[in-house]
Amino acid sequence: MTTQTLPAVDHRGPVRSKERALAPDLIRGAMLLLIGLANSANFAFAGQPGVESAPHGLERVLNFVKLTFVDARAYPVFAVMFGYSLVQLARRQRSAGATPGAVRRVLLKRNAWLIAFGLVHATLLYFGDFLGAYGIVGIVCTLLLINRSDKFHRIIVGIWVIEALYVLATGAKAVVALLNSSGPAHPLVNEPNPSLAATSYGASLIDRLQEYPLHTATVLGFIMVVWLGIWAARKQILENPAAHRKLLSWVAAVGMGITVLGGLPLALVGAGWMHVDESAVDSVNYLSHVSGMFGGPGYIALFALLVSRITKLSLPVRAVSALGQRSLSGYLFQSVSWMVLLAPFTLHLRFGSTAYTAFFCAIGVWVVSVIGAYVMSKRSYRGPAETLLRRLVY
Repeated sequence: MTTQTLPAVDHRGPVRSKERALAPDLIRGAMLLLIGLANSANFAFAGQPGVESAPHGLERVLNFVKLTFVDARAYPVFAVMFGYSLVQLARRQRSAGATPGAVRRVLLKRNAWLIAFGLVHATLLYFGDFLGAYGIVGIVCTLLLINRSDKFHRIIVGIWVIEALYVLATGAKAVVALLNSSGPAHPLVNEPNPSLAATSYGASLIDRLQEYPLHTATVLGFIMVVWLGIWAARKQILENPAAHRKLLSWVAAVGMGITVLGGLPLALVGAGWMHVDESAVDSVNYLSHVSGMFGGPGYIALFALLVSRITKLSLPVRAVSALGQRSLSGYLFQSVSWMVLLAPFTLHLRFGSTAYTAFFCAIGVWVVSVIGAYVMSKRSYRGPAETLLRRLVY
């Protein structure tokens, strides 16, 4: 009698629906609304942060909400979730019997294709792409972080503690700047992006080719946010949020406390409810930026706590989760929508003021994407971008 040795598994295919945890999908689907609010405003105002410089009436409220809860606070959520997904993908490959080398190859291949997706997205649609940066950071994490020990990954917790202390020091400096403000009042103005103001598609494309590399370089520092997601995934916090409720409560309170308080002074200036000089505006703007990264773990912890209390999957939860499962398609669909609806050389829609236009477009596009994702889920269709990426990787 002879025995036959089965070949080692090279890799397994993409995750199946029954293997998915609710929390990550719900988080991604819901947070695409905040991404939409940020990016639609950038398109509408042809610059950043995408707020009305001289707000009146409800424009003040929109500016305030956007600067407190959205700007610099939405993208860190996806950075944490990206790190989380790296570990989930590696774990699924290993559990299926894939060799360490095969796991590494799948991760490297997937992240290399994300860089390619990002280049196409940034060239054709929107310079403010994050896919390429995710791909670059994903390759770095695959080579340097994924296979490290739990003891090594505790470093990132210490880094975030140091960062929190730095935000507190920055906040103290901002308070001093506000108290010492004595010059003429300086309103919050948008920094223009030529590609968003271009009057032809060809001109916008050329501008994006110049803007995209710089934007990507400026956001690569979020590797520290991605690393936090890697740490959380190793603990499997989102797979079983009820078992980590105490930790999640602390993270939600601290994370959202820092990010909201850090954004509050700039939001008051942006809403026209606080008038300070240019130096003070620069100080509170920097405070808003550095405190925004805490919105990543803060928002995720809030949604995880919500999931821990969900006993029945209602239609809205299933629909938003369906979008989260197709977040890549949802993200790209938004950029196509902004180009069609808001660019000067396309429909260039306006509903009253520019702030109202950005807000209504963001809400409308997100709702359409939720409905579309739910229809796809009922037909067991992954989504066009996800299908293409999986075919390229697997």
